[in-house]
Amino acid sequence: MVGENGEQLGIMAARDALKLAQDAELDLVKIAPTAKPPVCKIIDYGKFRYENARKEKEARKKQKVIEIKEVRLSPNIDTNDLNTKVGAARKFLEKGDKVKVTLRFRGREMAHMYKSKYILDDFAESLADIAVVDKPSKVEGRSMVMFLTAKR
Repeated sequence: MVGENGEQLGIMAARDALKLAQDAELDLVKIAPTAKPPVCKIIDYGKFRYENARKEKEARKKQKVIEIKEVRLSPNIDTNDLNTKVGAARKFLEKGDKVKVTLRFRGREMAHMYKSKYILDDFAESLADIAVVDKPSKVEGRSMVMFLTAKR
């Protein structure tokens, strides 16, 4: 049992603790219900909830949300176009986002999917200085997908 000013009141029965809280016109709140014996505190419950909500809001503000940016390629991409896409992916990685590299196949390109795997390998190799392959390339329907993450 903890008093309203933070002083230790010792172990007591729940009925006695509730009476103390009612005399002080405050609430009896279980702070650590899983502890043996459970820890209770005499506080204003509304104020307690407000302070907890404020702390959670502050914690959410400080979090960084990682987005997944996508770069789409085709199997017959030229080297200059590939370099442009690499530049875009580099910007995303420097911002701290993950990059999803998608190699899309259309029509007859589907017959030669695995011959185009080297495009994704070259893409990852050209970003090897700032990025690491998070998930290696794999086929999903009509496309081949690979995920890159910035090095730490």
